[in-house]
Amino acid sequence: MPTVEITVPEHLEMQIAQMVEEGEFVNREEAIEELLSTGLRAFKTSGPIDDDQEFQDDGMMGHEDEYVF
Repeated sequence: MPTVEITVPEHLEMQIAQMVEEGEFVNREEAIEELLSTGLRAFKTSGPIDDDQEFQDDGMMGHEDEYVF
């Protein structure tokens, strides 16, 4: 399996760590893989956002790079 290195904001790292601590995932690697897969499936289903379309806040929680799954 290919290896990918990413940098995420601290608030996202804290959320991932909390999910692992709560037992939702076995470890960070599993959490990141599952969350990334879920996000890609959601993107594929909804398609890219049209740049001319006005942005609507439907799921953000105060951070422009934070999505609710």
